[in-house]
Amino acid sequence: MSDAPVRAARRGGGGAARRAARTAVSVETEKFITRNIPHYEVLTEEALDLIEANAETVLAEIGVNFVDNPDALDRWRAAGADVQGERVRIPRGMARKLCATAPSKFTQVARNPDRNVEIGGDSLVLAPVYGPPFVRDAAGGRRYATMADFEKFVKLGYMSKWLHHSGGTVCEPTDVPVNKRHLDMLLAHMIYSDKPFMGAVTEPSRAQDSVEMCEILFGKDFVQDNTVMTSLININSPMTFDNVMMGALEAFAQNNQASIISPFIVGGAMAPVSVAGTLTQVLAEVLAGVAYSQLVRPGAPVIFGAFVSSIDMNSGAPTFGTPEASHITYGAGQLARRLGLPYRSAGSFCGSKLPDAQAAYETANSLQTGLLAGVNFMLHACGWLEGGLVASFEKFVMDADQLGTLHHFARGVDTSQAGLALDAIEEVGPGGHYLGCTHTQANFETAFWRSNLLDYKTYETWYEEGARDTQALAAARVQKLLDTYQQPSIDPDVEARLRAYVAEKKASMPDAFT
Repeated sequence: MSDAPVRAARRGGGGAARRAARTAVSVETEKFITRNIPHYEVLTEEALDLIEANAETVLAEIGVNFVDNPDALDRWRAAGADVQGERVRIPRGMARKLCATAPSKFTQVARNPDRNVEIGGDSLVLAPVYGPPFVRDAAGGRRYATMADFEKFVKLGYMSKWLHHSGGTVCEPTDVPVNKRHLDMLLAHMIYSDKPFMGAVTEPSRAQDSVEMCEILFGKDFVQDNTVMTSLININSPMTFDNVMMGALEAFAQNNQASIISPFIVGGAMAPVSVAGTLTQVLAEVLAGVAYSQLVRPGAPVIFGAFVSSIDMNSGAPTFGTPEASHITYGAGQLARRLGLPYRSAGSFCGSKLPDAQAAYETANSLQTGLLAGVNFMLHACGWLEGGLVASFEKFVMDADQLGTLHHFARGVDTSQAGLALDAIEEVGPGGHYLGCTHTQANFETAFWRSNLLDYKTYETWYEEGARDTQALAAARVQKLLDTYQQPSIDPDVEARLRAYVAEKKASMPDAFT
């Protein structure tokens, strides 16, 4: 599989494709993060053993519901589970045994092979916000998202150095019918970016449309042999697997495409208020979901997901960046590693209505927790606002800039001869300074991470330039990125066939907005 992306890049195209490639503008994107730091672990081995045993009890004695899905019930029954109505009770050890066929890591192939990502092991892949129906910018305020907004976010993601993945429903384009918008969103990811992307999950047929569009982009046989999509399958916590999400999971698993099996947890509402109790439920739900994917197709790539927030007991609103959410994120990472699966969690989570200090505090807590917890795929890594209801253009670039700190922190501490810098200490000696020494001159360009957004100027210069706050700087950055955006090269014949597929599909059905 290591040389598969090269074959994909060379396939087809002819003279027009080669000319497009020669004139394409390359946008710098850092390779996905490979950690050179240890994981932070909050649970002892004894605690992990207890949580795992309790999760097996939940599956065997309480069970999980697979609703409106007779085929799923038949699969479980044939595998040896106890099926009563829509309740499935899974004997102890069965789910874990089924999960063993899922890969511990996999490569998601991008249409530009330089953008391929590895999900699992010591890697961390960063993807943008997913799902908000509203957008916000400094000029227009809060409003329903449109397809034009969606395309802008895809372009910003493509232009962002520290973002490895184009994501999926970066915002929900409400001006396009519900039954057709997935086609336009996928097309935007495929033509306006060459980074990896996510498939549609809002209806099983839309997941199949995603597969078919990928077959146009990559080739049918290539899609069956390689993972070219990662998609989000949410569990209706507590312990309910609906037919829409499971139908999408079935479509992706059958076609060798990856799914994030992710409980949707708001502590105190969808799970117990205690950390250990929530982790028990999360593990039980993930075990059942991953096991089911392997019943559909053994070896199908999956990711252990954990979306976690707590609840404000006064208002009922979800809260983010809290210590309890961090404990769960760390603990779920330990459970995922013991299960041998890639791990998805964390993001730029905040409950703030604006890209302000609250947003920054809560986001920083969540991002750092995700890095240290061993997250392999971080959805919502930039752009999240108002508890996930809003995708903010300014916060998108603010978060995307700060993702650079994760890259640098993950490198760990250099203890090579150059890193130890004994020659510099000797050269400068007591009372000197290091600004002009040989070691500084050799390393100053790469020694420190530097923001491309935040202001480091003197007060006088900052004031003369308009005394702009961070949101104003971010608004200018958004405009600059969009003004300098150039579409990445794509085979004109492939683009034409993708557009024709979308047009034909949309013409084949009436508009539906529910």
